[in-house]
Amino acid sequence: MAREGATSAYRERNSTADRALDILLLFSADKPVWSAGDIAAGLGVARSTGYRYLQSLVANGFIEETVGGFRLGPRIFELARLARAGIGLSEVALPVMRTLAQEVGETVLLTRRSGRSVVCLDLVEAAHAVRLTYDRGHVLPINAGAAAEVLLAWADPAEVVRVLGREPLERFTAKTLTDPDELRARLVRIRKRGVAVSQGELDEHILGVAAPIRDGSGAVCAAISIAALAARVPRSRLREVENAVRDAAHAISGQLELRSA
Repeated sequence: MAREGATSAYRERNSTADRALDILLLFSADKPVWSAGDIAAGLGVARSTGYRYLQSLVANGFIEETVGGFRLGPRIFELARLARAGIGLSEVALPVMRTLAQEVGETVLLTRRSGRSVVCLDLVEAAHAVRLTYDRGHVLPINAGAAAEVLLAWADPAEVVRVLGREPLERFTAKTLTDPDELRARLVRIRKRGVAVSQGELDEHILGVAAPIRDGSGAVCAAISIAALAARVPRSRLREVENAVRDAAHAISGQLELRSA
């Protein structure tokens, strides 16, 4: 019975999300304002049901009331701004990422932090028989791996305290840092060094090297990193890889600064 109830609730959540998306997709340049009755008719539901969905969207800023009905709200425009920023970042970063992947012969990732997670915005794979399992949209933890640590190292100190203190950090291998104080100490060292190097924190066999990317205002907005099988990057070559990743981050940052000028 408990399993059936959980399944029912899950389906209801999906149904509500689908209805919300259906409402948002009604708006167009030809018809930017819709009345509650028109929206209900467009969904094929009772007016009271349509209004219930509308109130949820209004409460979260996705839709706002105006003369004649409802229009898209400020939250939509903020999401659009973030989407455009992400696309612009990838456009600038990809040529540099391809050059870096060719130079070091390893997979290159472009990542951005979102709360307690790190999201892969884009990647360039290296031509190896054994490939690493990363994809666009792949979500990584905040406390394991070079890219995550770089993004956290340059975050606002108050935000770091909030992120690390909200709930226990997850352990993935014996090398994963789960003590917030130890992780904060590592972040200090990363800021001094300008680059993060991790091995075996998320996967025992993976080496990561990451550097921060800065936007036009100078704030760290993303990270560029390489992810490689540790056996393919001997210690004698590590400094060369660090310098290549750092140079790639500077090149992308420079392009973003030019775009904002």
